Amino acid sequence: MRILVTGGCGFIGSHYIRKHLQTHSDDQIVNLDALTYAGRKENLLDVENNSHYTFIHGNICDPNMVKKAMGGCDQVVHFAAETQVDKGIEDPSIFLKTNVMGTYTLLEEARKQNIQKFITISTDEVYGHILEGSFTEKSLLNPRNPYAASKVGGERLAYSYSQTYGLDVSITRCSNNYGPYQYPDKVIPVFLIRLLSGKKVPLYGDGLHVRDWLYVEDHCAGIERVRERGKKGEVYNIGGGTEMTNLELTKTLLAAVGKTENEIEWVEDRPGHDRRYSLDITKIANELGYKPHYPFKEGLAYTIEWYKKNEGWWMPLLNEKASFATNWKKVQ
Repeated sequence: MRILVTGGCGFIGSHYIRKHLQTHSDDQIVNLDALTYAGRKENLLDVENNSHYTFIHGNICDPNMVKKAMGGCDQVVHFAAETQVDKGIEDPSIFLKTNVMGTYTLLEEARKQNIQKFITISTDEVYGHILEGSFTEKSLLNPRNPYAASKVGGERLAYSYSQTYGLDVSITRCSNNYGPYQYPDKVIPVFLIRLLSGKKVPLYGDGLHVRDWLYVEDHCAGIERVRERGKKGEVYNIGGGTEMTNLELTKTLLAAVGKTENEIEWVEDRPGHDRRYSLDITKIANELGYKPHYPFKEGLAYTIEWYKKNEGWWMPLLNEKASFATNWKKVQ
């Protein structure tokens, strides 16, 4: 089996590649990544010399590059995306280009090359927020920020290719991921790196926004279930089953590194900030036998320890103009 993975140098994609090569030693992985700010070759140093792994530096919006990368492949697992919500609010155009037109470029080439299976990785943010209960795969899509809207566009385009052209497409929607190698434009690595660097942590609004947390290895396991047995045209929610407020999460991180709540810096809430996400994973559990393996406490402890031991990975990022370093507006 030869699989094209897009965005494989990113957080989730790199975990997926590493795990797949460990468990499917006869497969070939081709990694197409543009190496934008969050895509780092350092995430895959341990596999770069593996004879079953090929890296191609290129953009999914480039038809010629996509044709080259997809040549000879049997399946596609599509991670590549712009994902940082705040950046999407500042400038939605790059999100539309990558998440919609980039997905279109991949789908068109997959159709031409008769790809056997195409998995597109989406997000629970396409549903908007829910104050009570949980979203199922049949829930209304109601994105409330440009990033989420662009993901709706890409995944619905993928679905249309399954219905119009017969391409075997499956779609996954995941809850908030966490784990090692996560670029600090997401809350857990942002807060950990700031605390380990002696800085305060910026907490949006009242801190009572609720998220469901999914360890990255569990997410990858769910994707594999869908790749191997998912049905054409179907959507599968992949959740972690651990909901907590951002304030509860912050207090947990503070305690883990020996800090107090004095390190919290309350900042202005972001526009269109979804209040609560919650996924019902009954479908993937019943149909594909998926369930999260890592309890949140265990996964978080491993994640914290990794960031403590790998300053060499994140220290260079402190000099970049990343969201964890600048642009927070204090609440007056």
